[in-house]
Amino acid sequence: MLACARSTLATLEVKQLSAGYERARVLFNISLEARAGEAVALLGPNGAGKSTTLKAIMGLVSPTSGDIVFNGRALRGLEPYEIARLGLGYVPEDRRIFTDLTVAENIEVARQAPRAGASTWNEERLFKLFPALAALRDRRGGRMSGGEQQMLCIARTLAGNPSAVLLDEPSEGLAPLVVEQMARAILEIKRARVTIVLAEQSRHFAGRVADRTYVLDKGVIRSA
Repeated sequence: MLACARSTLATLEVKQLSAGYERARVLFNISLEARAGEAVALLGPNGAGKSTTLKAIMGLVSPTSGDIVFNGRALRGLEPYEIARLGLGYVPEDRRIFTDLTVAENIEVARQAPRAGASTWNEERLFKLFPALAALRDRRGGRMSGGEQQMLCIARTLAGNPSAVLLDEPSEGLAPLVVEQMARAILEIKRARVTIVLAEQSRHFAGRVADRTYVLDKGVIRSA
């Protein structure tokens, strides 16, 4: 596992991770890995602990035990902005775009310098990945549909040139046509050698885009 972490491509490893909120424990000694350049899905129903897993990896929830290693670097104890600077991107379930900024402005505020060993995502490449956004370049985020906002949130994260991304429920609440567009985009991101960990409820969607799947139920990995 850690041998992969020496690669210029991202490797994420979670070992015996437990976490929760105040006195409510949500995750119980879960272990998973995303090898360089692959897409891994966390599959499970609402309340299974999928979002908490991603938040714990990203430093938004403090683990009570366990280890998180990204490209050979321990993440526990780091602030979310420090983790982002290491090249780990995060697309939250509630999107959190800047509603008063345009599509182009949302992308620009997230831009980081090219990162060694990672794909570089300029505006032209992002609009090729999400053609619908090109026509909406000057539209404010608050005037976009849910599917358009989801595309923008992913594009904004990629503008930071991450070597790995965490996607929380990328297909949830989207129309079937948009779900199809989202699947194609995720496969294209994977072809760009960006490591992906996505939380999903849809077995069909996860099966289409992921190389491997972990089934999470009540905070425990049931199968992999």
